[in-house]
Amino acid sequence: MELKAVIDEFILYIQIEKNYSDHTITSYEYDLVQFLSFLRKSNGSTDVACITKTHVRRFIQHQMGMCKQKPRSMHRKISCLKSFTKYCLQEKYLMSDFMASIESPKTDKKLPVYMTLTDLQQLFQMLSEEHSSLSLRNEAMFKLLATSGMRRNELVTLTWEEVDFSSQYIRIYGKGKKERLVPLHPVVLPLLQAYKATRKKHQCHPSQPVFLNKLGKPLDPRGLHAIFKNALRKSGLPPSRFSLHHLRHTFATLMLQGNKENVDLRTLQELLGHESITSTEVYTHVEFEQKKKAIDSFDIF
Repeated sequence: MELKAVIDEFILYIQIEKNYSDHTITSYEYDLVQFLSFLRKSNGSTDVACITKTHVRRFIQHQMGMCKQKPRSMHRKISCLKSFTKYCLQEKYLMSDFMASIESPKTDKKLPVYMTLTDLQQLFQMLSEEHSSLSLRNEAMFKLLATSGMRRNELVTLTWEEVDFSSQYIRIYGKGKKERLVPLHPVVLPLLQAYKATRKKHQCHPSQPVFLNKLGKPLDPRGLHAIFKNALRKSGLPPSRFSLHHLRHTFATLMLQGNKENVDLRTLQELLGHESITSTEVYTHVEFEQKKKAIDSFDIF
Protein backbone atom coordinates (compact mmCIF):
# COMPACT_ATOMS: atom_id res chain seq x y z
CA MET A 1 0.00 0.00 0.00
CA GLU A 2 1.21 3.51 -0.84
CA LEU A 3 2.84 5.34 2.06
CA LYS A 4 0.82 8.53 1.44
CA ALA A 5 -2.47 6.68 1.86
CA VAL A 6 -1.31 4.96 5.05
CA ILE A 7 -0.10 8.28 6.48
CA ASP A 8 -3.57 9.75 5.89
CA GLU A 9 -5.15 6.78 7.69
CA PHE A 10 -2.68 7.00 10.57
CA ILE A 11 -3.29 10.73 11.10
CA LEU A 12 -7.04 10.09 11.21
CA TYR A 13 -6.44 7.23 13.67
CA ILE A 14 -4.40 9.30 16.16
CA GLN A 15 -6.88 12.16 15.86
CA ILE A 16 -10.14 10.21 16.28
CA GLU A 17 -9.26 7.01 18.15
CA LYS A 18 -6.13 8.00 20.10
CA ASN A 19 -7.35 11.55 20.79
CA TYR A 20 -3.88 13.04 20.44
CA SER A 21 -3.41 16.79 20.91
CA ASP A 22 -3.57 19.08 17.86
CA HIS A 23 0.10 19.92 18.33
CA THR A 24 1.15 16.24 18.26
CA ILE A 25 -1.03 15.51 15.23
CA THR A 26 0.47 18.45 13.30
CA SER A 27 4.02 17.44 14.28
CA TYR A 28 3.54 13.77 13.34
CA GLU A 29 1.98 14.64 9.99
CA TYR A 30 4.88 16.99 9.22
CA ASP A 31 7.47 14.34 10.13
CA LEU A 32 5.82 11.60 8.07
CA VAL A 33 5.37 13.83 5.01
CA GLN A 34 9.04 14.77 5.37
CA PHE A 35 9.98 11.08 5.38
CA LEU A 36 7.80 10.46 2.31
CA SER A 37 9.43 13.39 0.49
CA PHE A 38 12.89 12.01 1.30
CA LEU A 39 11.98 8.58 -0.13
CA ARG A 40 10.67 10.15 -3.33
CA LYS A 41 13.74 12.35 -3.81
CA SER A 42 16.12 9.45 -3.20
CA ASN A 43 14.21 7.23 -5.63
CA GLY A 44 13.21 4.87 -2.83
CA SER A 45 10.00 2.87 -2.97
CA THR A 46 6.99 4.56 -1.41
CA ASP A 47 5.22 1.26 -0.87
CA VAL A 48 4.99 0.74 2.90
CA ALA A 49 5.92 -2.94 2.62
CA CYS A 50 9.17 -2.04 0.82
CA ILE A 51 10.54 0.37 3.43
CA THR A 52 13.62 -0.94 5.23
CA LYS A 53 15.82 0.05 8.17
CA THR A 54 18.38 1.30 5.65
CA HIS A 55 15.87 3.83 4.32
CA VAL A 56 15.24 5.08 7.84
CA ARG A 57 18.94 5.30 8.70
CA ARG A 58 19.63 7.27 5.52
CA PHE A 59 16.73 9.58 6.39
CA ILE A 60 18.23 10.18 9.86
CA GLN A 61 21.65 10.75 8.31
CA HIS A 62 20.19 13.25 5.82
CA GLN A 63 18.25 15.10 8.51
CA MET A 64 21.20 15.43 10.86
CA GLY A 65 23.70 16.15 8.09
CA MET A 66 22.16 18.18 5.26
CA CYS A 67 19.24 19.56 7.28
CA LYS A 68 21.24 20.20 10.49
CA GLN A 69 18.51 18.71 12.68
CA LYS A 70 19.42 18.51 16.35
CA PRO A 71 19.29 15.18 18.22
CA ARG A 72 16.26 16.37 20.22
CA SER A 73 14.30 16.99 16.99
CA MET A 74 15.36 13.62 15.60
CA HIS A 75 14.18 11.97 18.79
CA ARG A 76 10.65 13.21 18.01
CA LYS A 77 10.81 12.10 14.37
CA ILE A 78 11.97 8.61 15.35
CA SER A 79 9.27 8.40 17.99
CA CYS A 80 6.75 9.34 15.31
CA LEU A 81 8.01 6.65 12.94
CA LYS A 82 7.89 4.05 15.71
CA SER A 83 4.24 4.92 16.42
CA PHE A 84 3.53 4.78 12.70
CA THR A 85 5.05 1.30 12.23
CA LYS A 86 3.18 0.05 15.30
CA TYR A 87 -0.05 1.16 13.61
CA CYS A 88 1.01 -0.46 10.30
CA LEU A 89 1.68 -3.78 12.04
CA GLN A 90 -1.66 -3.55 13.80
CA GLU A 91 -3.45 -2.98 10.47
CA LYS A 92 -1.38 -5.73 8.71
CA TYR A 93 0.23 -3.26 6.29
CA LEU A 94 3.61 -4.53 7.50
CA MET A 95 4.84 -8.03 8.27
CA SER A 96 7.92 -6.83 10.18
CA ASP A 97 8.81 -3.60 11.99
CA PHE A 98 11.44 -1.60 10.06
CA MET A 99 11.92 0.58 13.18
CA ALA A 100 12.67 -2.35 15.52
CA SER A 101 16.39 -1.72 16.00
CA ILE A 102 16.47 2.01 15.22
CA GLU A 103 17.68 4.03 18.19
CA SER A 104 17.39 7.75 18.79
CA PRO A 105 20.64 9.75 18.75
CA LYS A 106 21.94 10.64 22.19
CA THR A 107 20.90 14.03 23.48
CA ASP A 108 22.53 16.23 26.07
CA LYS A 109 20.30 16.23 29.11
CA LYS A 110 19.80 19.89 29.84
CA LEU A 111 18.44 20.96 33.20
CA PRO A 112 15.29 23.06 32.87
CA VAL A 113 15.61 26.82 33.10
CA TYR A 114 13.51 28.33 35.87
CA MET A 115 12.99 31.60 37.71
CA THR A 116 14.27 32.01 41.24
CA LEU A 117 11.83 32.89 43.99
CA THR A 118 13.20 36.46 43.89
CA ASP A 119 12.59 36.66 40.11
CA LEU A 120 9.04 35.40 40.54
CA GLN A 121 8.30 37.84 43.37
CA GLN A 122 9.67 40.67 41.20
CA LEU A 123 7.27 39.69 38.41
CA PHE A 124 4.35 39.35 40.84
CA GLN A 125 5.01 42.78 42.34
CA MET A 126 4.90 44.45 38.93
CA LEU A 127 1.69 42.61 38.02
CA SER A 128 -0.06 43.69 41.22
CA GLU A 129 1.08 47.32 40.92
CA GLU A 130 0.29 47.83 37.24
CA HIS A 131 -2.89 49.76 36.41
CA SER A 132 -4.29 49.31 32.93
CA SER A 133 -7.42 47.89 31.31
CA LEU A 134 -5.69 44.50 31.00
CA SER A 135 -3.65 44.47 34.21
CA LEU A 136 -6.14 42.32 36.18
CA ARG A 137 -6.26 39.78 33.34
CA ASN A 138 -2.46 39.63 33.15
CA GLU A 139 -2.07 39.26 36.90
CA ALA A 140 -4.65 36.44 36.99
CA MET A 141 -3.07 34.67 33.99
CA PHE A 142 0.53 34.64 35.10
CA LYS A 143 -0.16 33.95 38.75
CA LEU A 144 -2.39 31.05 37.68
CA LEU A 145 0.38 29.66 35.46
CA ALA A 146 3.00 30.04 38.20
CA THR A 147 0.86 28.36 40.87
CA SER A 148 -0.66 25.53 38.83
CA GLY A 149 2.09 24.33 36.46
CA MET A 150 -0.26 24.66 33.48
CA ARG A 151 1.08 24.63 29.94
CA ARG A 152 0.41 27.77 27.91
CA ASN A 153 -1.91 25.91 25.53
CA GLU A 154 -3.88 24.63 28.51
CA LEU A 155 -4.32 28.21 29.71
CA VAL A 156 -5.55 29.67 26.43
CA THR A 157 -8.08 26.83 25.99
CA LEU A 158 -9.37 27.06 29.58
CA THR A 159 -13.13 27.80 29.69
CA TRP A 160 -15.30 29.06 32.54
CA GLU A 161 -17.02 25.68 32.93
CA GLU A 162 -13.59 24.25 33.84
CA VAL A 163 -13.19 26.69 36.72
CA ASP A 164 -15.01 25.56 39.86
CA PHE A 165 -15.09 28.47 42.30
CA SER A 166 -17.06 26.60 44.97
CA SER A 167 -14.71 23.59 45.07
CA GLN A 168 -11.74 25.84 44.27
CA TYR A 169 -10.13 23.84 41.48
CA ILE A 170 -9.67 23.93 37.72
CA ARG A 171 -10.19 21.05 35.31
CA ILE A 172 -7.33 20.91 32.81
CA TYR A 173 -7.28 18.99 29.53
CA GLY A 174 -3.61 18.34 28.79
CA LYS A 175 -1.64 16.39 26.21
CA GLY A 176 -3.69 13.68 24.56
CA LYS A 177 -6.75 15.42 26.05
CA LYS A 178 -5.95 13.78 29.39
CA GLU A 179 -7.94 15.34 32.21
CA ARG A 180 -6.58 16.42 35.59
CA LEU A 181 -7.84 18.49 38.51
CA VAL A 182 -5.57 21.16 40.00
CA PRO A 183 -6.52 23.11 43.15
CA LEU A 184 -6.60 26.90 42.84
CA HIS A 185 -4.07 28.71 45.00
CA PRO A 186 -5.76 30.89 47.70
CA VAL A 187 -4.14 34.00 46.19
CA VAL A 188 -5.34 33.24 42.66
CA LEU A 189 -8.96 32.44 43.54
CA PRO A 190 -10.05 36.02 44.37
CA LEU A 191 -8.07 37.31 41.37
CA LEU A 192 -10.05 35.09 39.01
CA GLN A 193 -13.31 36.08 40.68
CA ALA A 194 -12.47 39.78 40.38
CA TYR A 195 -11.43 39.31 36.74
CA LYS A 196 -14.68 37.47 35.93
CA ALA A 197 -16.67 40.33 37.47
CA THR A 198 -15.18 42.69 34.84
CA ARG A 199 -16.31 40.49 31.93
CA LYS A 200 -19.50 41.03 29.94
CA LYS A 201 -22.28 38.54 30.55
CA HIS A 202 -21.85 36.67 27.27
CA GLN A 203 -18.09 36.38 27.93
CA CYS A 204 -18.81 34.48 31.15
CA HIS A 205 -20.86 31.74 29.52
CA PRO A 206 -19.54 28.30 30.64
CA SER A 207 -18.36 27.49 27.10
CA GLN A 208 -16.39 30.73 26.68
CA PRO A 209 -12.60 30.98 27.12
CA VAL A 210 -11.51 32.53 30.40
CA PHE A 211 -8.79 34.76 28.96
CA LEU A 212 -9.37 37.05 25.99
CA ASN A 213 -7.14 39.42 24.03
CA LYS A 214 -7.61 43.19 23.88
CA LEU A 215 -10.13 42.75 21.05
CA GLY A 216 -12.28 40.39 23.13
CA LYS A 217 -11.22 37.37 21.07
CA PRO A 218 -9.71 34.12 22.45
CA LEU A 219 -6.00 34.39 23.20
CA ASP A 220 -3.62 32.26 21.17
CA PRO A 221 -0.32 30.84 22.52
CA ARG A 222 1.77 33.27 20.47
CA GLY A 223 -0.16 36.27 21.78
CA LEU A 224 0.17 35.03 25.35
CA HIS A 225 3.92 34.63 24.85
CA ALA A 226 4.22 38.25 23.65
CA ILE A 227 2.28 39.50 26.68
CA PHE A 228 4.59 37.55 28.99
CA LYS A 229 7.73 38.97 27.37
CA ASN A 230 6.34 42.48 27.84
CA ALA A 231 5.57 41.72 31.51
CA LEU A 232 9.17 40.56 32.01
CA ARG A 233 10.49 43.84 30.56
CA LYS A 234 8.26 45.89 32.86
CA SER A 235 9.45 43.80 35.82
CA GLY A 236 13.10 44.46 35.03
CA LEU A 237 13.70 40.81 34.12
CA PRO A 238 15.47 39.78 30.88
CA PRO A 239 12.88 38.72 28.25
CA SER A 240 15.52 36.69 26.43
CA ARG A 241 16.17 34.57 29.52
CA PHE A 242 12.68 33.26 30.25
CA SER A 243 9.76 31.88 28.27
CA LEU A 244 6.26 30.92 29.31
CA HIS A 245 7.29 27.29 29.66
CA HIS A 246 9.86 28.37 32.22
CA LEU A 247 6.97 29.37 34.50
CA ARG A 248 5.98 25.69 34.48
CA HIS A 249 9.57 24.71 35.34
CA THR A 250 9.56 27.36 38.06
CA PHE A 251 6.38 26.00 39.59
CA ALA A 252 7.77 22.46 39.70
CA THR A 253 11.22 23.43 40.98
CA LEU A 254 10.06 25.80 43.72
CA MET A 255 7.33 23.36 44.75
CA LEU A 256 9.91 20.61 45.37
CA GLN A 257 12.48 22.89 46.95
CA GLY A 258 10.28 24.71 49.40
CA ASN A 259 7.44 22.35 50.23
CA LYS A 260 8.94 18.90 50.68
CA GLU A 261 6.73 17.93 53.60
CA ASN A 262 3.63 18.23 51.40
CA VAL A 263 4.95 17.39 47.93
CA ASP A 264 6.47 14.20 46.58
CA LEU A 265 7.32 13.29 42.99
CA ARG A 266 4.06 11.41 42.46
CA THR A 267 2.00 14.43 43.55
CA LEU A 268 4.05 16.71 41.31
CA GLN A 269 3.59 14.30 38.41
CA GLU A 270 -0.19 14.51 38.85
CA LEU A 271 -0.12 18.31 39.07
CA LEU A 272 1.98 18.65 35.92
CA GLY A 273 0.06 16.01 33.98
CA HIS A 274 3.16 13.99 33.13
CA GLU A 275 2.40 10.55 31.69
CA SER A 276 5.67 9.15 33.03
CA ILE A 277 7.31 10.00 36.34
CA THR A 278 10.64 10.02 34.47
CA SER A 279 9.65 13.42 33.07
CA THR A 280 9.07 14.69 36.61
CA GLU A 281 12.37 13.38 37.96
CA VAL A 282 14.31 16.09 36.11
CA TYR A 283 13.32 18.51 38.87
CA THR A 284 15.16 16.45 41.48
CA HIS A 285 18.27 16.88 39.31
CA VAL A 286 17.78 20.64 39.45
CA GLU A 287 17.72 20.47 43.21
CA PHE A 288 20.90 18.37 43.24
CA GLU A 289 22.65 20.92 41.05
CA GLN A 290 21.74 23.63 43.54
CA LYS A 291 23.14 21.53 46.37
CA LYS A 292 26.37 21.04 44.42
CA LYS A 293 26.73 24.78 43.85
CA ALA A 294 26.19 25.36 47.55
CA ILE A 295 28.94 22.87 48.46
CA ASP A 296 31.32 24.25 45.82
CA SER A 297 30.86 27.78 47.16
CA PHE A 298 31.51 26.70 50.77
CA ASP A 299 34.89 28.39 51.04
CA ILE A 300 36.51 27.11 54.25
CA PHE A 301 39.92 26.14 52.90
